[in-house]
Formats: sequence, C-alpha cells, structure tokens
Amino acid sequence: MFDFFRPLSTDSAASVQWIDSAVKNSASRNRLLLWVDAVGGFFVCQGNEVRLGQAVPGSEVEVPLLADLSRHHATIRRDEEGYTIEPIRDVWLNHQKIERVSWINDGNLIQLGPALQMRFTRPHPLSATARLDFVSNHRTQPSASAVLLMADTCILGPGSSNHVVCRAWPHDVVLYRQHGGLYCRAGGALEIDGKPCDGQGPLTPQSRVSGDEFSFSLEEI
Repeated sequence: MFDFFRPLSTDSAASVQWIDSAVKNSASRNRLLLWVDAVGGFFVCQGNEVRLGQAVPGSEVEVPLLADLSRHHATIRRDEEGYTIEPIRDVWLNHQKIERVSWINDGNLIQLGPALQMRFTRPHPLSATARLDFVSNHRTQPSASAVLLMADTCILGPGSSNHVVCRAWPHDVVLYRQHGGLYCRAGGALEIDGKPCDGQGPLTPQSRVSGDEFSFSLEEI
C-alpha cells in the first residue's frame, strides 16, 4: 500500500501560502534559493543527502514538490563515486522501475510517482555539482526552474557547460564552499551586499551580489 497524498491545487493562493509556510518551518535548513537576474530562480541543496517528496505541512524533505507523491518519495545521495537514488515509493530511471538503490548517470531521466519527471545532469566536467531539470509540468515549493545539488562549487556564466547558463554575462562567477561557509569569486569587479570586494568574498544566506553586467541574490529557505 502506497501512502500517496493528493496535491493541493496551485490555483489557490491561500493553499500555496499555507504550504510555503509549512515548508519553511520544516527541519530542512541546508537550502537556498538562488535568484539570477534575467535568468531565473534555482533551488540549491548543499547536503550530501537530499530527500524528495510532496510539499505538505510539516514536510521534512529537502526538495518539496507540488506533485502527487508520498511525503518522502525518494532520496538522492552523493559520495566520492557519484550519485545514487533510493526509491522509497515508485521511482523509474530511464523508464525502468527500480526497486533498490541505483546509480544515476549524466542525462538520466528520473520519474517519481505517476507523472513527475526530471532530467539529471552533471554539466561541468570539473565539478561534482549536479542539476535536476523538470521535464514534466511540476515545480518545487517555493517555485524554482531547476534544482542544483551543490557539491564544492557551482559555476554561473556564459559557458554552455555551467550549472547555471547566463549567456549575457561577460565571465564566469563561482560559488564555492570553504571553512563551512559559502563564498563567491569572479574575474572582475564584485560587490557583495553593497561592499566592494577584490574579486572574491564570503556570502550570507541573504546576500546580494553584483558586478560588471551581472547580479544575483540568495534567499534562505
């Protein structure tokens, strides 16, 4: 017997606000929203273990999804060898239903439940960070264009192999983890929270970053 929970209608603003409040009060804290101006919003998970499930009150998963899923539907883990997915409820990998922990490879299609589909990619050859893009018409709560499973670095910029492609930017900007914190470095002038930095500096979960023809902000969730 599968304990699926029917999703609340996203047509109701009150329902979405109710879910959003519950998700923000969950036990998961190692997450950020990355808002890249003129590009979009990205759900950033910094842990080595990421649980996926339906966005419901009291949710404790790192990636709450507006979909017909269980509260905890699957878990993605990262180690030095790569990424695996553990099916807690119905999960398909490249259209094949899996019953046990399985490796996820670049380009794999992941399906959770009857309809939610995401494409798993590891776009940058020098980074272990991965990305989940929605193939079906589903989103996270709060809403984001994609999910970034951040390892040590996350690269934003014009290159097609970057984790976030920002075609109008003049150069790459790197978010990186160091000494238990999150930092940013860029090839040119950089301002973090209105203060000039010499090409790099520490970030807070609410930082605003801007430079030569680029800008983005962080929001803790």
